[in-house]
Amino acid sequence: MGYMEEYKNWLTRFADDAELVAELESIAGDEKEIEDRFYTDLAFGTAGLRGVLGMGKNRMNIYNVRVATMGLARYLISQGVESQGVVIAYDSRIKSDVFAKETALVLAAAGVKAYLFDSLRPVPVLSFAVRHLNTAAGVVITASHNPPQYNGYKAYGPDGAQLAPEAADEVTKYIRALSYEECVPMAEEEAKAKGLLKIIGKEEVDDAYIEMVKSLSLRPELLEKKGGDLKIVYTPLHGSGNVPVRRLLQELGVTHVSVVAEQEAPDGRFPTVTAPNPEDPAAFKYAIPLAEKVGATVVFGTDPDCDRMGVAVQDGEGVFHTLTGNQIACLMLDHILSSLQEKGKLPKNGAAVKSVVSTEMAKAICDSYGVKMYDVLTGFKFIGEKIQQFEETGEHTFLFGFEESYGYLSGTRVRDKDGVNASLLLCEAACACMDRGETLYDALQRLYKKHGYFKEIGVSVTLPGKDGAEKIKAIMQKLQDNPPADLAGYKVTALRDFNRDLRIADGVEEKMGFPKSNVLYFEIEGGNWVCVRPSGTEPKIKLYIASRGETEEKNNKINAALAEAAKALMA
Repeated sequence: MGYMEEYKNWLTRFADDAELVAELESIAGDEKEIEDRFYTDLAFGTAGLRGVLGMGKNRMNIYNVRVATMGLARYLISQGVESQGVVIAYDSRIKSDVFAKETALVLAAAGVKAYLFDSLRPVPVLSFAVRHLNTAAGVVITASHNPPQYNGYKAYGPDGAQLAPEAADEVTKYIRALSYEECVPMAEEEAKAKGLLKIIGKEEVDDAYIEMVKSLSLRPELLEKKGGDLKIVYTPLHGSGNVPVRRLLQELGVTHVSVVAEQEAPDGRFPTVTAPNPEDPAAFKYAIPLAEKVGATVVFGTDPDCDRMGVAVQDGEGVFHTLTGNQIACLMLDHILSSLQEKGKLPKNGAAVKSVVSTEMAKAICDSYGVKMYDVLTGFKFIGEKIQQFEETGEHTFLFGFEESYGYLSGTRVRDKDGVNASLLLCEAACACMDRGETLYDALQRLYKKHGYFKEIGVSVTLPGKDGAEKIKAIMQKLQDNPPADLAGYKVTALRDFNRDLRIADGVEEKMGFPKSNVLYFEIEGGNWVCVRPSGTEPKIKLYIASRGETEEKNNKINAALAEAAKALMA
């Protein structure tokens, strides 16, 4: 059935839904918009669903949420684990609470018990809850740091990590076999009466989660000594981090926390930002002036589902610098390893994990402490898989995991990036710097002098719609078939083709041992590299450019040249 036939089918099929009919009739003369909404199904991938809010096959709405949920329920039933139930959380986005309740009631209709949080909660609390309540799965309604017109549906396995690719594929098979009519939710009162819906509050999960995060403190005596002197500014960017982050810091003794009033209240419209993304320096347009006013030296913010954290720090001249996710991670990693070493608690089998597109500076830091660094594909579930592997084999003790996209984790009872955990690490590292008579900015410069200058930048090329999706596919195929011999005059010394799990250098192919993924990584002379991959959640190709040089200025020039050359390949 073509997109126009699908459009007409929805108008007939859901004729009783006045909101749907009005919305679809409003686009009757816009064939391009109709095509974008109906040319394909909103895909259930390893990150679950994510898309623009609206009516249509390729949009986030109650109908697609219902089908995804029934598919998940059928999968759990096929595994014989439905009696364990599913825990559901949601953030502050538009319709997150509506989609969360729909999820719970469709699960109930399938005979799967649903545990639904009584108000918004961060992603890491959901991940923790899966393990804490011993449920078979978890769902969180969020689109992370996307613009306000987006929402999404993340599914988690029993380990608390996002569904592995194999499980996501199985869920997809069940989804494809379903009709919308088979996915009708149970009435809320009936679900409660039958014991298939339980509303959960802070006493069931939150208190245990906060205690767990507090237990991750490496230097509690330092927080007690310096926490009362540390002045910070925090912004939850209208999201779910406000309550748990502030509670954690208060209980740890970090009492001088100024919260950005304009961005404190949950609001899915995100009125103060273009997108609620702590990676974007614009997210701190209220926070930095507030820090200057109250005399704070550290600013940080979390995204709406509080799995990511961005940071700005003050140098000795009083100027604030927004840090990259790689820089934040390196500060945290060095703090963890140096603290463990000073206390004589650094395990001989210690290991850290990062995504392949994250900074190689982290490996240099690990090498200096005798700690093993592992690379995994992009997606924090792969870091979660490594944690599980370490626990099962005893081969390594997990110390830290991160992605350059501002996600960090130092514990093992959460299996996703954790902005609350990150808040602890940041404040503790800042207190350690105060104790040494330096700032976090000073500490970063010290790391560069010790390990060399590493600089990474990211560039995105947006290609929306059906035509864009086809172009992205063609670009990736072209680069795989005809990889460049050089970029900006720098020789490409090897290609890591993750689609074929091959590293190719001088015509010699070797297996890398990674799951297959649509990622191409070009190793470039001088320790530089460029990586290209389609986004899993947005209509864009993401370019990662990195250099290692003698000075920051030299790195900037190399990165600028490589970025231009890489963008030229997107034509």
